[in-house]
Amino acid sequence: MKLRIYPENSIILAPLSGYTDLPYRRSARRFGCKYCFTEMIDAGSLAYGNDKTLRYMQRGAEEEWLGVQLVGSNPDFIERAIAVLNQREFNVLDFNLGCPVPKVAKKEAGAQLGKNIKRAVEVFSLIAEKSKFPVTAKIRILSETDPEPTWELASGLAAAGAQAVTIHGRVMKALYSGPVYTDIIREVSERLPVQVIANGGITNWKNCKELKEKCDCDCVMLARGAMGNPWIFKELSECENYQPPTPEELSDELEKHMNELIEYLGAELAMKAGRKIILDYLKSRGFTGSVKTEVSSLKTAADFEDFMKIVRRGPSDRYRVWLLSNPDADRKLKF
Repeated sequence: MKLRIYPENSIILAPLSGYTDLPYRRSARRFGCKYCFTEMIDAGSLAYGNDKTLRYMQRGAEEEWLGVQLVGSNPDFIERAIAVLNQREFNVLDFNLGCPVPKVAKKEAGAQLGKNIKRAVEVFSLIAEKSKFPVTAKIRILSETDPEPTWELASGLAAAGAQAVTIHGRVMKALYSGPVYTDIIREVSERLPVQVIANGGITNWKNCKELKEKCDCDCVMLARGAMGNPWIFKELSECENYQPPTPEELSDELEKHMNELIEYLGAELAMKAGRKIILDYLKSRGFTGSVKTEVSSLKTAADFEDFMKIVRRGPSDRYRVWLLSNPDADRKLKF
């Protein structure tokens, strides 16, 4: 019997740097997401008490389940960071061994650390020893053809105390595009004594179902598929019965999300941080380039209020025509 930390068929929102703050999580939870993580937290920044990093750990009073994810490679920073985390309350502490971005890789952290299996397990062992929370890890496959390196990393982490391992089915150099190597995830999952969560490429209920079946994993984690699309959690739950949002519902949720971000950060910071959020909501939903261009000029709450009047006019007529011949499009709107 495998050790499990997530119930069967759980859908988990990945830790996303610059995204999964409290307003973002609240938006996802409105559409059925129970298992959410904070933004990825840098151990060095937390060890030095960076105010911005401390804000990442804010937990809403209504959040029944919240995980926190740490990234880093310096044992001293990690130990100090965990001491700070242990003063808070989280359900899980996850260690990031999968982030491929250069600013993380140059610190020998994230996916770069994951490629150094021996050192990755040593660092994770320290986390398991010092954390008061259950510990898990998020990794990437280490080879597209040979499951053994990924198995070696995952089994080492499990032996060191990981209660679950999330596996992104792409190698580090692939970043977030290209095929997901489900056969690698499946073989590791079949052999590992702890729960494996499949990750990579989920954008709709059909490819989520396919990922679960091919990986033989009942739980999945998604990241980019949820950007500007909190409805995906409803879709993954309802499957073929799912009804996408109307343009009015899209506008209502975008406005609510951004107003909560303004309350959370203040208007000036919210407009800077929220531009990418707004563009994610508009992406692939028929809004013209001229509408999207307006986003870069938003600086105040009043600017955003005026902008929403444009959004509420809805997507272009061409989009409605396009939908007729593309009824299975991701992120579509209902008219």
